[in-house]
Amino acid sequence: MTKTYKQTIDMRVFILLFSAVVISACNSNSSTSTAQKEEAISDSVAVFVLKEDSIKKNISFPGELEPNENAEIRAKVQGYILKVNVDIGSRVRKGQVLALIDAPEINSRVQEINAKVKAAQARYQSSKDYYERINTASKAEGVIAASELQRTREQMLADESEYRATLYSAASYRQMGNYLAIVAPYSGIITKRNIDQGSFVGNPNEVPLFELEDNSVLRLKVAVPEAYSGAVLLGNSGELTTRSFPDKKFVAKLVRKAGSIDNATRSEVWEFEVPNPGRELKAGSYADVKLHFLRFQPSLVVPTSAIVTTLERKFVIKVVGGKTEWVDVRTGFNMGDRQEVFGDLQAGDTIVLKGNEELKPGVIIIPKISK
Repeated sequence: MTKTYKQTIDMRVFILLFSAVVISACNSNSSTSTAQKEEAISDSVAVFVLKEDSIKKNISFPGELEPNENAEIRAKVQGYILKVNVDIGSRVRKGQVLALIDAPEINSRVQEINAKVKAAQARYQSSKDYYERINTASKAEGVIAASELQRTREQMLADESEYRATLYSAASYRQMGNYLAIVAPYSGIITKRNIDQGSFVGNPNEVPLFELEDNSVLRLKVAVPEAYSGAVLLGNSGELTTRSFPDKKFVAKLVRKAGSIDNATRSEVWEFEVPNPGRELKAGSYADVKLHFLRFQPSLVVPTSAIVTTLERKFVIKVVGGKTEWVDVRTGFNMGDRQEVFGDLQAGDTIVLKGNEELKPGVIIIPKISK
């Protein structure tokens, strides 16, 4: 055997041994990778069983107190203020005289129209008497012409119409005379006074003489977010506090809803009534209103950690047959560590306790029920 042939044999043996080592290493790496993968698949994931629960939510909203009634009192006739009987803060009764207007021309006009009424009444009475005499005489044949009887009758009717017209005119001017006394349309408190004795009033564009508010009952308006507009308000009432009385709670009764969602604020206005017999609360005050909401029927509730929120969607991860599945949800009441959800879910479903985007759909997991 030559030296060259022996070197060739040694080289082939070395190549075979090297190949065996490489193949063995690859098989070892492959086995390790497969083992690691199997170990990852077999990892347990904390899950919980979805249940229905009664939903209650206590939340505070800002509100604004408004008077039950608020009137701007103006003068219907022109004249000068003769007397002012009230000032701001004055409590008045319905029909009470607040101020008097001096307008001599109206009094003169009333006296003039009263004189015209008497004159028209006299003419009507005279023509009526004359017609009755002519009508009696016409019963004898040939005494009174038919045309004369018709003329006196028409004259009587014309005088009667004129008399009635002056009566209506007199009533109108008497009513204008009544407007010289400014009276309160309802009981309340004077909140603004813009006149003094001698002020000229009656111009259409002038500021009101007084502003009158009825504060025995206040209106409380609260903008309720759209998410809560379909819920039931427990007791149909709420509690409120104000900056004036931060340590005192007042009861507000829900009386009406707007029935429409405002596009700008995505909320519905609810109006409450707040009894205020002692006039402690002031109209125009801001209030913090605490409302207790609940659902008509039980809803599905999940821990907030189970909800995954991305730019595209909001979902929970459901486990079906040991595999993960993403289920889109819509959220309702937020109760701190719990969240009401709506979607293709039902009680008894298995949900991953801590959802995340890394847990893709179709991944095999070992669910571990969380207590």
